[in-house]
Amino acid sequence: MLATKGRAYSNSHVVSWVNEMAKMCKPDQIYWCDGSEAEAKALLDEAIATGVLIPLSSEKRPNSYLHRSNPNDVARTEELTFVCTPTKAEAGPTNNWMEPADAYRKLAGIFDGAMKGRTMYVVPYVMGAADSPFAKVGIELTDSIYVVLNMRMMARMGQIALARLGASDDFNRGLHSVADCDPERRFICHFPQDDTIWSVGSGYGGNALLGKKCLALRIASYQARNEGWLAEHMMLLEAESPEGETHFVAGAFPSASGKTNLAMLVPPPALGGWKIRTVGDDIAWMRVGADGRLYAVNPEFGFFGVAPGTNYHTNPNAMRTLERNAFFTNVAVTPDNDVWWEGIDGEVPERLTDWRGRPWTKGSREYAAHPNSRFTAQMANNPALSRFAESDRRRGDDRGHDGYGRRGSPGPDGDARVLRLRHGDVLRALARDVGAHPRSTEALHRELVSQGRRRHVPVARLWREHAGPRVDHRPFDRSRGCDRDARRLGAAPERSPSGRARSRARTPGRRASRRSG
Repeated sequence: MLATKGRAYSNSHVVSWVNEMAKMCKPDQIYWCDGSEAEAKALLDEAIATGVLIPLSSEKRPNSYLHRSNPNDVARTEELTFVCTPTKAEAGPTNNWMEPADAYRKLAGIFDGAMKGRTMYVVPYVMGAADSPFAKVGIELTDSIYVVLNMRMMARMGQIALARLGASDDFNRGLHSVADCDPERRFICHFPQDDTIWSVGSGYGGNALLGKKCLALRIASYQARNEGWLAEHMMLLEAESPEGETHFVAGAFPSASGKTNLAMLVPPPALGGWKIRTVGDDIAWMRVGADGRLYAVNPEFGFFGVAPGTNYHTNPNAMRTLERNAFFTNVAVTPDNDVWWEGIDGEVPERLTDWRGRPWTKGSREYAAHPNSRFTAQMANNPALSRFAESDRRRGDDRGHDGYGRRGSPGPDGDARVLRLRHGDVLRALARDVGAHPRSTEALHRELVSQGRRRHVPVARLWREHAGPRVDHRPFDRSRGCDRDARRLGAAPERSPSGRARSRARTPGRRASRRSG
């Protein structure tokens, strides 16, 4: 059994909150994570010994592991995901709402004693670069060692987060327990006013890795509304032209519709000389800078992607990312102990072990890998990672103002122009050479959107007659920002000396969360 650490943190706010939650959840022991390599090895050994992780072939997939979830726990449960604001209007029209006091009361009854016989892991993490003024620190308490190990990949975890937090009480309080994994007792609740997340009854990624959708999108979008920025479900890429000009592209698509494929795109032959590098594949935090330009950062540290349909044709960079140091959830396994899923390269094997651990034979009517099976890998694995991805250097879609990849000139008063692209104007600067050639356009479309997906979204049909962006040539007024955004973002909250907001603007109209992703 993993050796228990005593109180390892000096922040009294963290310690007090941990003790309060432990009193409710009643774990046998508390383990305070530090993020060290020695700890990572100990956690892996514990996960393997308890059957949570299964080692894969060290020759075919070095330092990689398989996890099989409970068959009733294979995807995010949007119908059981709630935004718990004082009024229903604040939660937004697309989100489920629950009154905060009712939510706390309901979930406390499930959390009561939920960790008996288990270890409570205290996981400090930071979303965004640790030295960024925009980074957000969270502490997740969980009884899942699978969650701890995945959080190591998806966020900057351990002492780096504690150092950023210091003695402050300005951190997201995340409580998670798999509990009895009963779908009837499964809830994912967000309390924006309290900067708190409670998730119970699920061990699946999006429900349990609280730094991802829960904090970086749902909680962050509420905070962004009040503070004058945006937290968006968007990929970010860096595109370098043959002439050496760098462009940045942000794109918003639903889950499993090609964000990761686009972010990791290998340009087709028709775009010879272009280079694409990944900044982020899922979440973007966006701000208008003092110069009037739009800047975006990827707050994540890893990739949590859909496996089926991913192969060396649809996403060669993703496949190279997964060649080592990766986790796989609910995929099938080959007889030689490698991973397999529908749509992967090569012939379908005659025999496999399916995602539930059962024998599977070629021709079976059931999926070998679950349609929502996943991979987890750190950004550093990506061979096409942008140099901007792991730093807080400012980046954005502030170039190519004329729609043809040329750098736009400043406005008449020196302010940058605001670029507005119509829906469907994806990668216009890269597509100018293929817009007149349907065959080349179709080839680019195949590159961007996996044909193995069950849902087909034509995000890259770049027809010449629809591809010109509309540019707003009005100068940007720094004193008031964009009128439309100002109306929907609301006023910034008054902040206490500790950094926590004393009050939140309650302006309806902007969604408090992102439910897709």
